[in-house]
Amino acid sequence: MQIWSWSGFFDYLTNPFLAYGALVTVGLTVASLTIGLILGIMLALMRLSGGRVLPRIAAFYCWIFRGTPLLVQLLIIYTGLPLFGLRFSVLEAALIGLSLNEAAYLSETVRGGIMAVQKGQGEAARALGLRRAQVFRFVTWPQAFRIMIPSLGNSVNGLLKTTSITSVISMEELLRRTQILIQERFLVLELFVVAALYYLLMTTAWDLVQRRLEARYGRAHGDDRGQR
Repeated sequence: MQIWSWSGFFDYLTNPFLAYGALVTVGLTVASLTIGLILGIMLALMRLSGGRVLPRIAAFYCWIFRGTPLLVQLLIIYTGLPLFGLRFSVLEAALIGLSLNEAAYLSETVRGGIMAVQKGQGEAARALGLRRAQVFRFVTWPQAFRIMIPSLGNSVNGLLKTTSITSVISMEELLRRTQILIQERFLVLELFVVAALYYLLMTTAWDLVQRRLEARYGRAHGDDRGQR
């Protein structure tokens, strides 16, 4: 009994079907992170609004999506909501599920970044005549973003791998396409190793990008402090 097929391994290492699945994984990651970050910023601002209603709504949202598995959320969106007349395609369900889940975690990252900025800077900006929105845009957010870069980078890395969960609703990302090929030729180990290498390649590439971002913004932050 043959345990390993080198020919099968190298054939699938450059297989267009799997390569396209990797591109879908990257696309899902970028889209979900973008939507999740926008929602996360809104949730963070709600938490920091100082009122009674909005912070509770945001906290409840985070409690739900951080306290339940993403797999369960995807199944509810894709198979549960149609019972109430809300039907989504596989792509729509995957994007909605990933984005809503990611927003709950990113909101805490954003909130922590904003809270790390000294309040005195915002007060000084308002004393100069800037409106609240201008203070956030030109003073608070740039500094908070620098603080958040490491955490946001880790979120991207994690999301690249988390997209594999969408395979349970037949989203044809990398893992799902790997499973399809396994059913055709039964090269289980070889194909899973190839998939692992694809994930490793994507996360390694992002690690390099993240290091450059951290070096660039960290250097800019250091230069600002030096000029002061």
